[in-house]
Amino acid sequence: MKGKSNLKNLHSDKQIKKSTSNFILNSIIFLLAVIIFYMSYSLYSNLSAKNSTDIEIRKKSNPSIIQVEVLNGCGVSGVADTLTDYLRNHNFDVVQIGNYISYDVEKSIVVDRTGNMINAFKVADTLGIDHKNVIQQMNNNYFLDVSLIIGKDFNNLKPYK
Repeated sequence: MKGKSNLKNLHSDKQIKKSTSNFILNSIIFLLAVIIFYMSYSLYSNLSAKNSTDIEIRKKSNPSIIQVEVLNGCGVSGVADTLTDYLRNHNFDVVQIGNYISYDVEKSIVVDRTGNMINAFKVADTLGIDHKNVIQQMNNNYFLDVSLIIGKDFNNLKPYK
Protein backbone atom coordinates (compact mmCIF):
# COMPACT_ATOMS: atom_id res chain seq x y z
CA MET A 1 0.00 0.00 0.00
CA LYS A 2 2.80 2.27 0.87
CA GLY A 3 4.35 1.71 -2.57
CA LYS A 4 1.13 2.72 -4.29
CA SER A 5 0.96 5.89 -2.23
CA ASN A 6 4.53 6.81 -3.14
CA LEU A 7 3.76 6.03 -6.79
CA LYS A 8 0.73 8.31 -6.70
CA ASN A 9 2.76 11.07 -5.06
CA LEU A 10 5.53 10.65 -7.61
CA HIS A 11 2.99 10.70 -10.45
CA SER A 12 1.29 13.75 -8.93
CA ASP A 13 4.67 15.53 -8.53
CA LYS A 14 5.46 14.87 -12.21
CA GLN A 15 2.09 16.29 -13.25
CA ILE A 16 2.63 19.40 -11.14
CA LYS A 17 6.12 19.89 -12.62
CA LYS A 18 4.76 19.30 -16.12
CA SER A 19 1.85 21.71 -15.66
CA THR A 20 4.19 24.30 -14.11
CA SER A 21 6.63 24.03 -17.00
CA ASN A 22 3.73 24.22 -19.50
CA PHE A 23 2.45 27.34 -17.76
CA ILE A 24 5.90 28.96 -17.87
CA LEU A 25 6.40 28.06 -21.54
CA ASN A 26 2.93 29.34 -22.47
CA SER A 27 3.60 32.57 -20.55
CA ILE A 28 6.88 33.06 -22.43
CA ILE A 29 5.18 32.42 -25.78
CA PHE A 30 2.43 34.91 -24.92
CA LEU A 31 4.99 37.52 -23.83
CA LEU A 32 6.99 37.07 -27.04
CA ALA A 33 3.82 37.40 -29.12
CA VAL A 34 2.98 40.67 -27.34
CA ILE A 35 6.51 41.98 -27.96
CA ILE A 36 6.36 41.04 -31.66
CA PHE A 37 2.94 42.70 -32.02
CA TYR A 38 4.18 45.88 -30.31
CA MET A 39 7.32 46.05 -32.47
CA SER A 40 5.31 45.46 -35.66
CA TYR A 41 2.83 48.19 -34.73
CA SER A 42 5.66 50.57 -33.84
CA LEU A 43 7.43 49.92 -37.14
CA TYR A 44 4.22 50.39 -39.13
CA SER A 45 3.32 53.64 -37.37
CA ASN A 46 6.83 55.06 -37.81
CA LEU A 47 6.92 54.23 -41.51
CA SER A 48 3.46 55.63 -42.22
CA ALA A 49 4.20 58.80 -40.24
CA LYS A 50 7.48 59.27 -42.12
CA ASN A 51 5.80 58.96 -45.53
CA SER A 52 3.10 61.48 -44.68
CA THR A 53 5.52 64.02 -43.23
CA ASP A 54 8.23 63.82 -45.93
CA ILE A 55 6.30 66.18 -48.19
CA GLU A 56 5.44 68.56 -45.34
CA ILE A 57 9.09 68.73 -44.23
CA ARG A 58 10.21 69.44 -47.79
CA LYS A 59 7.61 72.21 -48.16
CA LYS A 60 8.58 73.87 -44.88
CA SER A 61 12.33 73.53 -45.35
CA ASN A 62 12.60 75.89 -48.31
CA PRO A 63 9.30 77.04 -49.79
CA SER A 64 11.03 79.25 -52.37
CA ILE A 65 12.46 76.29 -54.31
CA ILE A 66 9.91 74.60 -56.53
CA GLN A 67 11.04 71.33 -58.07
CA VAL A 68 9.62 70.75 -61.54
CA GLU A 69 9.48 67.86 -63.97
CA VAL A 70 9.19 68.85 -67.66
CA LEU A 71 7.56 66.29 -69.97
CA ASN A 72 7.22 66.65 -73.73
CA GLY A 73 3.66 65.80 -74.72
CA CYS A 74 3.67 67.48 -78.13
CA GLY A 75 6.40 65.50 -79.91
CA VAL A 76 8.36 68.54 -81.12
CA SER A 77 12.06 68.11 -80.48
CA GLY A 78 13.79 70.68 -78.28
CA VAL A 79 10.65 72.14 -76.67
CA ALA A 80 11.35 70.57 -73.27
CA ASP A 81 14.91 71.94 -73.33
CA THR A 82 13.72 75.45 -74.16
CA LEU A 83 11.12 75.43 -71.38
CA THR A 84 13.63 73.92 -68.95
CA ASP A 85 16.08 76.77 -69.61
CA TYR A 86 13.28 79.32 -69.24
CA LEU A 87 12.11 77.84 -65.93
CA ARG A 88 15.64 77.65 -64.55
CA ASN A 89 16.21 81.29 -65.50
CA HIS A 90 13.11 82.08 -63.43
CA ASN A 91 14.49 80.25 -60.33
CA PHE A 92 12.67 76.94 -60.67
CA ASP A 93 14.57 73.74 -59.99
CA VAL A 94 13.97 71.46 -62.98
CA VAL A 95 14.93 68.05 -61.67
CA GLN A 96 13.77 65.86 -64.54
CA ILE A 97 13.21 66.18 -68.30
CA GLY A 98 11.59 63.54 -70.43
CA ASN A 99 8.80 62.49 -72.75
CA TYR A 100 5.18 62.15 -71.71
CA ILE A 101 3.37 58.82 -72.36
CA SER A 102 1.94 60.21 -75.60
CA TYR A 103 2.47 63.11 -77.99
CA ASP A 104 -1.24 63.89 -78.38
CA VAL A 105 -1.54 66.52 -75.63
CA GLU A 106 -3.39 69.51 -77.10
CA LYS A 107 -3.02 72.04 -74.23
CA SER A 108 -0.11 72.29 -71.82
CA ILE A 109 -0.94 71.10 -68.33
CA VAL A 110 0.60 71.87 -64.95
CA VAL A 111 0.16 69.08 -62.36
CA ASP A 112 0.48 69.66 -58.62
CA ARG A 113 2.05 66.56 -57.02
CA THR A 114 2.28 67.60 -53.35
CA GLY A 115 -1.02 69.26 -52.46
CA ASN A 116 0.36 72.79 -52.73
CA MET A 117 -1.51 74.31 -55.67
CA ILE A 118 0.28 77.64 -55.16
CA ASN A 119 3.48 76.13 -56.58
CA ALA A 120 1.61 74.82 -59.61
CA PHE A 121 0.01 78.22 -60.19
CA LYS A 122 3.46 79.88 -59.99
CA VAL A 123 4.73 77.59 -62.75
CA ALA A 124 1.60 78.23 -64.82
CA ASP A 125 1.86 82.01 -64.39
CA THR A 126 5.55 81.99 -65.29
CA LEU A 127 4.83 80.15 -68.57
CA GLY A 128 1.52 81.84 -69.38
CA ILE A 129 -0.63 78.73 -68.90
CA ASP A 130 -4.28 79.30 -67.99
CA HIS A 131 -5.23 78.29 -64.44
CA LYS A 132 -7.96 76.01 -65.78
CA ASN A 133 -5.11 73.81 -67.09
CA VAL A 134 -3.68 73.37 -63.59
CA ILE A 135 -4.71 70.11 -61.95
CA GLN A 136 -3.86 68.20 -58.82
CA GLN A 137 -2.69 64.59 -58.80
CA MET A 138 -0.94 63.98 -55.52
CA ASN A 139 1.50 61.11 -55.47
CA ASN A 140 3.79 60.29 -52.53
CA ASN A 141 6.11 58.38 -54.85
CA TYR A 142 7.10 61.61 -56.61
CA PHE A 143 9.84 63.64 -55.00
CA LEU A 144 9.03 66.84 -56.85
CA ASP A 145 6.42 69.57 -56.55
CA VAL A 146 5.07 70.09 -60.06
CA SER A 147 4.94 68.26 -63.38
CA LEU A 148 4.69 70.27 -66.58
CA ILE A 149 3.25 68.43 -69.57
CA ILE A 150 3.95 70.40 -72.73
CA GLY A 151 1.12 70.38 -75.23
CA LYS A 152 0.80 71.31 -78.89
CA ASP A 153 0.00 74.88 -77.80
CA PHE A 154 3.64 75.45 -76.74
CA ASN A 155 3.97 78.31 -79.29
CA ASN A 156 1.53 80.32 -77.12
CA LEU A 157 3.71 80.05 -74.01
CA LYS A 158 5.83 83.01 -72.83
CA PRO A 159 9.24 81.65 -73.93
CA TYR A 160 7.99 81.51 -77.54
CA LYS A 161 6.31 84.94 -77.66
